[in-house]
Amino acid sequence: MIKSISERDADVLWHPYTQMKIAPLSIAIEKAEGAYLFDENGKKYIDAISSWWVNMHGHAHPEIANAISEQAHKLEQVIFAGFTHQPAVELAERLLPLLPKNQKKIFLSDNGSTAVEAALKMCIQFFANQGMQKTKIIAFKESYHGDTFGSMSVSARDVFTKPFRPLLFDVVFIDTPTASNANKVVAQFQKAVDEFKDEICAFIFEPLVLGSGGMLMYGAEVLNQLMSLAKQHQIFCIADEVMTGFGRTGKFFASEYLNIEPDIICLSKGITGGFLPLGATTTTKEIYDAFYSSDKYKMLFHGHSYTGNPLACAAAVASLNIWEKENTLEKIKQIELLNKNFVEKISKHPKVKNARFKGTIMALEINSDKGDYLSPIKEKVVPFYIENGVLLRPLGNTVYTLPPYCISEKDLNYIFEIIEQSLDFV
Repeated sequence: MIKSISERDADVLWHPYTQMKIAPLSIAIEKAEGAYLFDENGKKYIDAISSWWVNMHGHAHPEIANAISEQAHKLEQVIFAGFTHQPAVELAERLLPLLPKNQKKIFLSDNGSTAVEAALKMCIQFFANQGMQKTKIIAFKESYHGDTFGSMSVSARDVFTKPFRPLLFDVVFIDTPTASNANKVVAQFQKAVDEFKDEICAFIFEPLVLGSGGMLMYGAEVLNQLMSLAKQHQIFCIADEVMTGFGRTGKFFASEYLNIEPDIICLSKGITGGFLPLGATTTTKEIYDAFYSSDKYKMLFHGHSYTGNPLACAAAVASLNIWEKENTLEKIKQIELLNKNFVEKISKHPKVKNARFKGTIMALEINSDKGDYLSPIKEKVVPFYIENGVLLRPLGNTVYTLPPYCISEKDLNYIFEIIEQSLDFV
């Protein structure tokens, strides 16, 4: 008997964040278009989470596909040490003017975790190049910055990192800001600075929305206070915009909500419109100049085989073109309005708490005794979502939507309807 793609998959592949023994067979997706995915049997699913937050303008967007195809016929890859190419230069020239004014240089890598790794190493080596040992970093307790060891170290000590804790470097964690604890968090930051003032090199944060921590949202005012304290003590501020960048919070970058400019910004996910992996770590002239030397020992010792990949850079340039051509910010405003209307409605539901939104991100928590990532809530609601043609992947008991910007009002309201119906199962 001929096996399906899903059955063949189970024979040979190991999937991320999946307990393979008890998970159902993976759904084999054959093609995609706009906000839709189509499986091998022709069933259609609305991609309500942008395929893990990466898709911006819709699947298989012809402009990005054509840009990759044209670039593939000219140059698909070249070592980025000692060589360069037009797509990388154009991407940097187009991206820098969109960032805070203090951002002057871009270091390219290949995903969000490595963008964060580069940022951490920049901060630590900045001081090492001046004969100083400052290696401690401040981070939020519920944060998530990636799965490599540096990015895990500055992430929450939770189920994601438990097996590796003895190997993670020491980090000063402070509470994640909420509407009621802002003064406490500022005091914690000040205490950390007082205790480790000669050891702290950086403060890393996800601006306004902590993604994998459960789409936790907080205000710009408290972050401005923390960044101000950091600046007073030459502690570099790293904005991890891997998820929040490229319009997700309602502005092109979440850092635009702030009065203080980050020293380093980490980008990935939506940078190529969801077509190819690419990471970027942007930084100031001050940080770059600490490595700009005749001394080879002061170079940044970091790099990846696919750094500055021409195909990924071409995709990213094409994505920026689409932003201008398709009036993307207006689409974002429409999603934001629909999110607002749904949050106002669903907040009254007895099984829902803390319904919230920021830009194109909507999140709510289903009342549950167990609210961590392994909450059994997911096992109850996800099959219902899939059955009804919606791709949603709750974070524990937190259900969220983060759709591609091309989604229609009808489809987004249908997603909200399915979420509301799923509450009957819990």
